Amino acid sequence: MDGILGFILAGLVLAGSPGPATLSLAATGAAFGTRPGLPYLMGLVVGMVLVMAIVATGASAVVLAMPGIAPAVTLAAAVYFLYLAWRIATAPPIAAASRVAGAPVTAARRQERLPGFRGGVLLSLFNPKGYAAMAALFSGFVLIPGRFDLDAALKTAVLTGIIGAVNIAWLGAGAALTRFFRDPRTSRKLNLGFAVLLIASVAAAMLL
Repeated sequence: MDGILGFILAGLVLAGSPGPATLSLAATGAAFGTRPGLPYLMGLVVGMVLVMAIVATGASAVVLAMPGIAPAVTLAAAVYFLYLAWRIATAPPIAAASRVAGAPVTAARRQERLPGFRGGVLLSLFNPKGYAAMAALFSGFVLIPGRFDLDAALKTAVLTGIIGAVNIAWLGAGAALTRFFRDPRTSRKLNLGFAVLLIASVAAAMLL
């Protein structure tokens, strides 16, 4: 019981702390609202399950040990995060999408910049913080001694629940800022602020 409680606490701290995934989720909730952000949230969760599988099987260590692979993966991740930050920074104000005149054009522009399920999966797979956190949790705790398969399955189940709950909280926290996004000038400043925070969190994670 002490082991599972410690594992849950560590999981909450590592999964819930500000990082590329949580900040991008809050930005999505703030810029687009809770319901439109749900596919992105689900993508993040599914992506993290894949990351857990990669870490648990040791595949990540094998792949990154190959010459030239680590720098290529880091570059690809940086490019993707910059692209995501640009989409968040250039999202149109919510008020513009709600006007009758010109609504189809503006709504289409907002939809183009809305991160979806695939975007969430890709962010999780490219997120260096996710791999570091899962590696620490899977190697630092033993919940079922002598049974690697059951131990990994239990860790995956517990962490999936934690990540899902944490992501809902971050999405909701971001959505609470939606009313500020109805003013075009304020919306632009907040979008840029979220984009800068996202880039900063990615830079910090890659320097770990």
